[in-house]
Amino acid sequence: MGDSRRNAPTPSASSSRPRAAALLERLPSAPGFWRSPVRGVPFTAVLGLVLLAGITLLFVTGLLSYAAYNPDLAPVNDKTPDKGLLGFYLFSWPTSPHWLYRLTQGLHVTLGIVLVPVLLAKLWSVVPRLFALPPARSLAHALERISLLLLVGGALFEFVTGLLNIQLEYLFPGSFYPLHFYGAWVFFAAFLAHAGLRAPQAVRVLRTGGLNGPVPDDALEPPAPAPPTLSRRGALAMVGAGSLVLLVTSAGRSFDGPLRRLAVLTPRGAAEPGSGPGGFQINKTAAAVGITTADTGEGWWLTVSGPAGDLRFSREQLLAMEQHGAALPIACVEGWSTSDQWWRGVRLSDLAALAGYPDRPPAVLVESLQRGGPFRRAALRDNQVRDPRSLLALQVNGEDLSPDHGYPARIIVPAAPGVLNTKWVSRLTFGEL
Repeated sequence: MGDSRRNAPTPSASSSRPRAAALLERLPSAPGFWRSPVRGVPFTAVLGLVLLAGITLLFVTGLLSYAAYNPDLAPVNDKTPDKGLLGFYLFSWPTSPHWLYRLTQGLHVTLGIVLVPVLLAKLWSVVPRLFALPPARSLAHALERISLLLLVGGALFEFVTGLLNIQLEYLFPGSFYPLHFYGAWVFFAAFLAHAGLRAPQAVRVLRTGGLNGPVPDDALEPPAPAPPTLSRRGALAMVGAGSLVLLVTSAGRSFDGPLRRLAVLTPRGAAEPGSGPGGFQINKTAAAVGITTADTGEGWWLTVSGPAGDLRFSREQLLAMEQHGAALPIACVEGWSTSDQWWRGVRLSDLAALAGYPDRPPAVLVESLQRGGPFRRAALRDNQVRDPRSLLALQVNGEDLSPDHGYPARIIVPAAPGVLNTKWVSRLTFGEL
């Protein structure tokens, strides 16, 4: 009796090849997988040029924000102590114009939010290249792919950590300051390399063919595009509309009036913290940092240290000194700010004179009653101490400071980041830091 298995059909190599080819065609690495007719070098070029201008401005304003902390002044100000050569750009942060940090940081944060739809659209437009096979055709191609990995990863890291910081959601490990700082350098280095390679091509494409013009060997255009449901101009209009919505719902954090009420996407946007002289934004309340009336009541003293020794002043003694006023805003790293508030108190330069520096006040180390936090202690430069608008403020808008605004005394300095305007001040040390 013969073996029936001899006559049974067996799969051949030729019959398995079509199945394998069909499987490969369904993978993201297949050219036919991506079929949107919107994709193409012209569409990507427009988004790339917008990001080239926007991210460059983001990086510059980010450097200005870092310099505003005067991190080379004292260790307490420097949250990136191992920066090395990356700190080459530092300079003495000026006190004029008094709204300088409000402008630079407001622009930095608002622009970062507005660019999110542009960044996502750009990543969408080039996503087929991320799955292209083989991964590297040459050493030069491998280096380009690595730079793209750093570019995409760095962009996502910077934007995500920045947005989380705005929302006061610290879900990432470690401190925001060094993570965002070093991430920015990695991202911007990859961005510059990519821009150097692609920007000339983008300009050339848009000059010759425009948005819908033909591009020879367009690597981003699908070989078999699906029927169009949206033109490239329409897609760009959608991206622009998304950015406009984010602008309207976030820019008001830096303004007062109706615009602030529209800033519904920001934690320091729509709601004002009450009314009256103290009805303007704060970053942390007295209760949140453990400040009680026992800390700020009759037992509170301000210690002023310098060559004259340690001098102690009660709040009543400070109020008996010559009082000065200044109209200054509060501006924070999260991008929110207040309009000018009218502060009144003792000039820091006058306190420096009492400490033993009557002619040229030096830098000062400011310490808060706050028991913890990265800026419980902060240093101010000599130019900040000398400015006549720099005050140990005791009142704001005609009334005593509230506990949340820093009662019994707080620092207010023109053009300084909010964290350097220390609240609940307990000690001032003038001189060597």
